[in-house]
Amino acid sequence: MKNIEKILVALDLTSTDADLIQYASFLSDQLNPKKVYFVHNIKKYEISELFQEQLKELDLETLISEELDEKVATHFKTDTPSEVLISEDPYTESLINYVANKYEIDLVMVGNKSNHEGTGIVSDKLMRLLKCDIVSVPNNVKINMKNIWGGTDFSKESSKVFQLSSMLANSTGANITAVNIFNVPVQFTPYLNKEEMIPKIEKHTRDKFEKFLKKHKITDCDIKVIRGRDASVAEKLNIEAEKAGADLLVVADKGGNVFSSLLVGSVTDELFDRKLRIPLWVAK
Repeated sequence: MKNIEKILVALDLTSTDADLIQYASFLSDQLNPKKVYFVHNIKKYEISELFQEQLKELDLETLISEELDEKVATHFKTDTPSEVLISEDPYTESLINYVANKYEIDLVMVGNKSNHEGTGIVSDKLMRLLKCDIVSVPNNVKINMKNIWGGTDFSKESSKVFQLSSMLANSTGANITAVNIFNVPVQFTPYLNKEEMIPKIEKHTRDKFEKFLKKHKITDCDIKVIRGRDASVAEKLNIEAEKAGADLLVVADKGGNVFSSLLVGSVTDELFDRKLRIPLWVAK
């Protein structure tokens, strides 16, 4: 069973920082890591030439460090040791990956921002660079973990979703729901009655679910099989998780299955690109 001993929290001086720090504090209380690092990357090259003269006399690194120290002191209410790291690098994703490797980080936390907001550091590149787990935390996050949803396509890779979920449930007392989104295979629809196929596909999916859980010795979880209909798997997973009051959505970084369109890598990519209301944890 994996342990979360070191956490890295990526801050960007936006309103998301407070939510990230508070959620890091909550996770620290539940998981008892050895240390939490708060990291900010100063992108001086983005500063307009109009302000270069005014900033020339300022110690920008010290000012930002003081601001972040104050934020951490205000929102990080736990006994876990912490440290604020400030750096200057043109590529934030590369910096986070470097720090994660240097300090042997087990979990990286980032703010969930949609692409049009521009300031978000979550990207496909970051997700692929990191070897550790990653959590995307939305604004106004609900600080709770009573209901964990884990997505699966019955692949070996997706079994780690439930290893992680079990660890979190042991620490928090949360209930785990194992979820599969199924769709009617598109290549068959021109020749067969779609509505007649659905009960057969759902039964097949439930049978595979039982075999998957038994094979990987996954117990103490509820099973939910959901028809995707016209929505994408990521959209349906997100909508149903929110509707069920899930506090956390867990997926694997990759997967693949013939009968399900829950190819977890592509679903994870799409989830990262969406504006989520609940935290998304990618298990690696």
